[in-house]
Parts: sequence; structure tokens; C-alpha cells
Amino acid sequence: MLLIFKAIIIAIIEGLTEFIPVSSTGHMILVGHLIDFKGSFANLFEIVIQLGAILAVIVLYWDRLINSVKDIFAPDRRGLKFWINIVVAAIPAVILGFLFDDIIDAKLMNPITVAAALVVGGILMIAIENKFRRKRGKTREVDNMNMRQSFVVGVFQCLALWPGMSRSASTIMGGWIAGLSTVVAAEFSFFLAIPMMFGASGLKLIKHGITMSTVEAIALIVGFVVAFIVSLVVIEKFIKFLQKKPMRIFAIYRIFIGAIILILALFGVLK
Repeated sequence: MLLIFKAIIIAIIEGLTEFIPVSSTGHMILVGHLIDFKGSFANLFEIVIQLGAILAVIVLYWDRLINSVKDIFAPDRRGLKFWINIVVAAIPAVILGFLFDDIIDAKLMNPITVAAALVVGGILMIAIENKFRRKRGKTREVDNMNMRQSFVVGVFQCLALWPGMSRSASTIMGGWIAGLSTVVAAEFSFFLAIPMMFGASGLKLIKHGITMSTVEAIALIVGFVVAFIVSLVVIEKFIKFLQKKPMRIFAIYRIFIGAIILILALFGVLK
């Protein structure tokens, strides 16, 4: 029961943080460290429940995704353009992730490096939002994006290979610089997460395997469902928030949490 309770906590953290710019991986590492949810099963668990979060995107945007497939052969090739943009944006992180995955797992998956990423990412968010968010001429529909914009988003997504930077924050920052409105940048980030997280999860599952006990299997199923349900709520609330508010609050939160963790590490409380 203790394992299932810990699994629920981590799944809630995943659902709350996967699509907002505060780093789900970073928070799962930090919380997992605090509640002693670590080891091979914890690594597998964190991978699989991310698919629950992605299922929430598929459910919420089902009609749009299906229409994009139907429109691949439309006269204006709108659907084809959409999926080409997804592929173009995915390529940089796919290449770097494949090359450096083992190094990232060995060197960067710890509370101190995560805390540093939270602080650095928060400062970047404030600086980039102040400079680019309010510029005129923003692209206000995902279907109107071009390949240059997609590539810029994809390059910035590579920042998320540093656990704690946040894939959502990185892609939204890239979207601002590329000339996307905040809502379009966030929605494109959601769509881009589908192939990226399926690919990353597949790679991790191959590396870690799928051996587990009955209790672990139950914890995994419960965690998947919890992450899915929480993500459904968070995605809708996040989009409504972005339509009215700046993202500075998330940046301040990141800097505050990251600074506290670094201070604790400096005094030997956290290692």
C-alpha cells in the first residue's frame, strides 16, 4: 500500500506539471528523492505515467488530430503541413536525446542539477517573455505556422534534455522567439509532446525492461490513470490561464523552488 500511495503522489505531480512550464521530470526527481521513490521501478513508473498525460492531450484534441490526418490530402495540404511541422520540430531533440541519453541519466538526474535548471529556466522565461511575448504580428493559429518557426521551437526543445528545464517552458520560449502567440506556442507544444514522449518512453522501456511484481503492476496502472485524469484538468485550465495572464508566475515559482533546493544542498541538508 505504501508503494501505491507513493505512486499516486508521483502521478499527481506528473499530471500537474507535465504541460505547465515548471518541469515534470524535475519535480518527480525532487519529490521522489523526498519520499524515497527511487530505483529501477521508479524510473519505469515515471516513463509510463507520462503516456497517461499524453493520452489526455489525444483525448482533448482528438477532433483536431483526426481532422489534421484527413486534411493531409486536402487541396491546401493543411494536414500535411501540420505533420511536417511536427516532424521538423522533433528532429533536433531526437538526435541529441539519442546521442546523450546515457550521459543525461548518469550526470543530470539529481536534485542539484534539477534545481539549477529550474533557476536558469525561470530567468530565461522572464527575459524572453518580456522581450518577445507582446510583439505584434504573432502567428495565432497552429495551422499557419511555417517550417522555420517549427525548427526554432525544435531547437529550443533541446534545452529540455537538461532535467528541470521543462519541455513545455523550452518550446513556449522558442515559440515566442519564432513569432507565435503564447496560446499557439502552448498548443504546438502539446501536439509535439505526442511523438516526443512516445519515442522517449519507448527508448527508456527498451533500456529498463518491463519486469515487475503484482503490486508494482497495480501501482503502475493506478499511476497511469491518475496522471491521465489530472492532466485532463490541467491542460484546459492552463490554456485559459494563458489567454489572460503572463507566465511570469511560473518563472518566479521555478526560481524560488530552485533557490531553496540549492541553499539546502549548500548547507549539506540535501545531496
